[in-house]
Formats: sequence, structure tokens, C-alpha cells
Amino acid sequence: MNKPKIYIADSTEENDILKYFKESEQFQFVGASFDGKKVVEDVLSLKPDVLVMEVMLSSLDGFAVLENIKLLKDEMPKVFFVSNLSHSGFVTKAIQSGASYFMVKPISPENLEDRIVEVLEQGHFSNENKQLDEKISNIFISIGIPAHIKGYQFLREAVKLAVEEPEIISSITKKLYPTIAERFETSSSKVERGMRHAIEVAWNRGKIENINNIFGLKIYNRNEKPTNGELIALIADKMIMDG
Repeated sequence: MNKPKIYIADSTEENDILKYFKESEQFQFVGASFDGKKVVEDVLSLKPDVLVMEVMLSSLDGFAVLENIKLLKDEMPKVFFVSNLSHSGFVTKAIQSGASYFMVKPISPENLEDRIVEVLEQGHFSNENKQLDEKISNIFISIGIPAHIKGYQFLREAVKLAVEEPEIISSITKKLYPTIAERFETSSSKVERGMRHAIEVAWNRGKIENINNIFGLKIYNRNEKPTNGELIALIADKMIMDG
């Protein structure tokens, strides 16, 4: 079986991700560039299966590169944004533009590889999955959870798990936290604290009314913060009800 071809659109100087995939036995490294125009040329000619890309590149940014390589249509690579930029709008724009994943640096090459393998094993990153990611991101943005904090990523994974397996909410300590901890190479306690911090940030931003508007009910007020499990269950239930 042929190894998936991977191209890295990021700084070529002292880049751990670049070094890792150059030496990877699981992927065929086909090239790298920090110049957006060169990335477009290379991707159109080399047709990699995976494109790992920073948002900020020279000459063309990552989003412009993504639009230009859509000429490949069915031969489009799976695009993984791995960026120092952490604005919530970038996450939503990336998913809406057709990217498979948006990961905020620092990220270990091993963790990135795991996410890539997951997507490739699915055969394609289905429209349903992209729509789910987009809906979750939009809700998080609305209620004030910033994309650059770890809790954002932990909560997003938790909601997706709860949509796939609703009963996991009843095993949040024994199953949900450990599953997410394994995916992000961290501990269950750090997952729990990261989620709690993300919720506290949202409540401190005073956007409680937005969550009440999203669900059409006055669920919370300024002095009532949901637990991690309550918020995950609430958002997952909405995702399921919305189809």
C-alpha cells in the first residue's frame, strides 16, 4: 500500500513538524515551502494527500492557498491548519473553507500525526463532520470561549464524543476525560481543569444571554455556571436534535 504523500507549508527553519514528517515511515514527504504561491504550484503538481499549513505564509496566506488548490476538486488534499494564530474566527473560517482540522501551536508532531491518520482512515472528512465542527465552533464563539485556550479543544472533542456516544456523559470521569487526555497526550485532571477554565472565561466575558438565545430558554444567569458535563451534554443534545 502506498504511503500517503504529505506537504508542509510552514517555516522551513527549525520546524519540529517538518523534521518529524521528513523522517516518518508512515508518510511520504514530498515537499515544503513558506511561500504561499510556491505552495499552490507544488500542491497542484505534486498532488499530496495531506497538506499541513500555517495561516500566515509569504506572498499568499493559508486561506488564499486553500482557495487556489480547490482546482484539484476530487484530488484535493486533506488540509490541516497548524498555526500560532488563535482567533476564534480563524477556526470557523478554516472549517467553512474546507479544512479538515485547525490546531493551535504548540502541538506535538505525534499528536498531529494521530489526527491526520484519523481523518485518512475515515476515507474523507465528511460534510456531516465538517458541519458539526462548524456548529460547535460557532456556539463556542457566541458564548465567548476563545479558540486559543486548551479548554476550547477539549470541550470540542467532548461534544463530538457525546454526539457519537451520548451515554459517555454518564461516565465523564472514567471515560470521557481519559479519552480526551489520551488524544491530546495529557492527563484527565488537566482536561477537567482546562474545560472548567474555558467555561469560567466565557462567563467572565458576560455572554450568558447568548447561550440562552441559542437554546431558546433562560437556562443560566451571571451567577450560575454550568459544570463541564452539563455544558457538554447541553450542546451535544442540541447537535443531535438539529440533526
